Amino acid sequence: MLTVENLTVEFPGRFGVFTAIEDVSLTIAPGEIHGLVGESGAGKSTIGAAIIGLLQVPGRVANGTMTLGETDLRSLGPVEAHRLRGERISMIFQDPQTSLNPLMTIEDQLIETIQAHEDISTSDARARAIALLEEIGITDATSRIKAYPHQFSGGMRQRVVIALALCTNPELIIADEPTTALDVAVQSQVLDLIQRLANTRGIGFLLITHDIGVIAQITDNVTVLRNGKVMETGPTDKVLRRPEHPYTSALMAAVPPLDRKLDRFLVPDDDTPDLAAPTGRSAADAEAWLSSGTQALGEGLLVENVTVRFSGNRTSLFRKPPAFTALDDVSMSVRPGTVMGLVGESGSGKSTMAKVITGLVQPSAGRLCLGGTDLPLARERGRKDPSRRLIQMVFQDPYSSLNSRHRIGDILAEPLWLYGLEADADKRRDIAAAMLDLVGLSADAIDRFPHQFSGGQRQRIAVARSLLARPRVLICDEPTSALDVSIQAQILNLLKDLQARFGLTILFISHNLAVVRQMCDDVTVLKGGKVVETGASEAFFTQPDAPYSRELLQLTPGFTSGAAA
Repeated sequence: MLTVENLTVEFPGRFGVFTAIEDVSLTIAPGEIHGLVGESGAGKSTIGAAIIGLLQVPGRVANGTMTLGETDLRSLGPVEAHRLRGERISMIFQDPQTSLNPLMTIEDQLIETIQAHEDISTSDARARAIALLEEIGITDATSRIKAYPHQFSGGMRQRVVIALALCTNPELIIADEPTTALDVAVQSQVLDLIQRLANTRGIGFLLITHDIGVIAQITDNVTVLRNGKVMETGPTDKVLRRPEHPYTSALMAAVPPLDRKLDRFLVPDDDTPDLAAPTGRSAADAEAWLSSGTQALGEGLLVENVTVRFSGNRTSLFRKPPAFTALDDVSMSVRPGTVMGLVGESGSGKSTMAKVITGLVQPSAGRLCLGGTDLPLARERGRKDPSRRLIQMVFQDPYSSLNSRHRIGDILAEPLWLYGLEADADKRRDIAAAMLDLVGLSADAIDRFPHQFSGGQRQRIAVARSLLARPRVLICDEPTSALDVSIQAQILNLLKDLQARFGLTILFISHNLAVVRQMCDDVTVLKGGKVVETGASEAFFTQPDAPYSRELLQLTPGFTSGAAA
């Protein structure tokens, strides 16, 4: 159905021509799900954009052929290419929230898409839209079609985006990271839907993802990219379990297994510093500064009977809106110097718990205790309260958590100034440079801006900034969910080393259970704002007590690479 031969994509610039894709070939048959996997910057999304004709200027297809059936995609004019998009090729993007118009109902968006490609009445288009929503598994589609995107969960929004892609019965759908931001339960539903559409409608899928577990679960064939070149291609089971190329073997070894715990991740071209024996003087200076605080890093955290209720939307002047309970009588204990994993599906209350602990959300009831001392709740926790320094957070998206207008040196020095840890500006800069060395970045990074770093490097900077406050508890909220497997392995190795070196107490929030097994000593499972299970990590993964825990483990796409560290 789709044939790509010797595709080369170039981006001309002031300092020469950058070749993003070089001599790439692949084929997709009707009903086939073809996986495209590789590190960030490998060229996965560029291939999808070239096929559908959405390359960003000044990008250009410099060489190669792309044919859909008998149609030469490179020979199409602008009008023909515009008509082909949607009619024969559709695309599912990573973030459904940005793919949907927030000012239009789901009904209006589906009808508009259908009528853009067919001469059909509004009533017939609406009937087809309802049928599409029912096909993709949205219950009560007749009434739900009137809703706006913000009234749907993340998984339901992704289903709506798939419905939009299906409106014109396309032959090929390009799915670019369609499950990255979804929890395992919703991810499983979306993957089942993709597989069912391939089997029942004969639609071909080009599935772009960095999740090897997803590739292993539903794809028929896979192509492995690195720096715009094909390293290996073939049947999924053969490529993943019996790879021939050394890079593919290294990439598979970096995947966190669900069936066992590793001491350390293997990384292709691993540049993660070995913190067990630092050789740089700056790194040693940073270690000495962190250890010279008035108290050793790492203290126990106790959460007792925490309840959080949010008021609902008022629909009447005379009727009080019903309250929504985000956390219901939640208790858990994070032992000093250990890592507690907090898992559960979207909406279970994981991020709300993090906000309560950091003082960003006021609980309706409950108690927080750090190292035997009660913590003030949000309303009483002023800017100068010591607990704000003692509990720090590493966010999911490091780019949005770093001030894009400030240099890295200023970003790192801010906690030192804010919490009164160092009054001298020159010493603050020296400490910031030493911390960069500790997390594996060169000292010259201190004068650069966040946009000049990769995603993994920005996450290292975010970790360094959190440590500069000399925290007792570090909360990591999905710190690697947006990273490819090799960069994820580097960040996880870094966190492992820092935790072991300084005895940090970490609350690790993630929907990736394989990562949780590698990182955590204990696990707490939330569902609907309630604790369903808590205990030792290995006991959870080998003999879970709660039926919901067993369901989560069964839904997790697993891949056993056969490599051990």
